[in-house]
Amino acid sequence: MTVPNPHGLQSSQSPEAASPGAHPQSPAEAVTSQPPVNLESAQHTRRAFLFKLSVALNAAVGIVLAVPLVGYFLGPAMRRSSTTGGWVPLGPLDKFPIGQTRIAEFRNPLATFDDGDTANTSAWVRRVSAQQFQVFAVNCAHLGCPVRWFPESRLFLCPCHGGAYYEDGTRASGPPERGLFEYRYRIDRNSLIIHAGDMPTLATQASCSEKNRPLVQITTPESEDDA
Repeated sequence: MTVPNPHGLQSSQSPEAASPGAHPQSPAEAVTSQPPVNLESAQHTRRAFLFKLSVALNAAVGIVLAVPLVGYFLGPAMRRSSTTGGWVPLGPLDKFPIGQTRIAEFRNPLATFDDGDTANTSAWVRRVSAQQFQVFAVNCAHLGCPVRWFPESRLFLCPCHGGAYYEDGTRASGPPERGLFEYRYRIDRNSLIIHAGDMPTLATQASCSEKNRPLVQITTPESEDDA
């Protein structure tokens, strides 16, 4: 039997809500009805991401550190000797008279912008004949001090430790164990050009044309007083 509405209004509830066994859900009940989040799975995903990130960072650092090492070990093997240093002019041939030794200045072909004046160097040029030269490094073969040419005695003398060299660059006396280092040279038209910038080796040292030459005895004021 249907009980009439005393106020004459129709109910706004749906038939499902009006049924005796149905109960409306509250907001809290709607949230708790969702499936639970797996915290262990979320932590595992986070750890995997951090692990991959650390591996990537370590790999990047390793590559950055390996590049100069690889270049250091493989650079000399991959670089041809012709690319080491460069050819630089010393001036016209008339600048170097036959039978004389003169200084010539040049700039290191491997110099960079920040080298400044330190890239400016010099060499001793000895002209043997019209087409034959000897170009010596200015540094002593002992510890690298700059040697000076004395035309009166026809000797190169080192002011640091008393090293002496003949005019052809061979050792005369003193602590140096070998002669002055020589540059490779060539004549291009009327200009003398040397190959500079590469490190001197024993293969480029001066060779003595006259063997068994007597040693030059350098006298100093101290030695004269002792005598």
